[in-house]
Amino acid sequence: EVQLQASGGGLVQYGGSLRLACAGSSFTFDGYAIGWFRQAPGKEREGVSCISSTGGSTYYKEYVKGRFTVSRDNAKNTVYLQMNSLKPEDTAVYYCATYGGRLCSTALRNRWNTARYDYWGQGTQVTVSS
Repeated sequence: EVQLQASGGGLVQYGGSLRLACAGSSFTFDGYAIGWFRQAPGKEREGVSCISSTGGSTYYKEYVKGRFTVSRDNAKNTVYLQMNSLKPEDTAVYYCATYGGRLCSTALRNRWNTARYDYWGQGTQVTVSS
């Protein structure tokens, strides 16, 4: 059974940092691009970042660009999301998911389309206080 485990969330003050981790098991981890999404209460799930299977390509949504950095260590079957300069509007449950291929889609409509992602972790709560 494919499993993704997101961890590292917590409560942080405005301007603080957190590092999320997404650990995968029971599948060929280095064969898939991984996406990060988030969902705030009452809002739709939205894309945050995507990293290709080798880590050679990374993509970010405009609202996190310059503040968040995605990376991966395939030897550890883990993808990381380093979040700096956090804002209250970053408060959400963060999810990681496997994309249906090695590369994040070059088409924006597909890259952030949740239907293009096959397996999802359970999410980790990030709360940023003002």
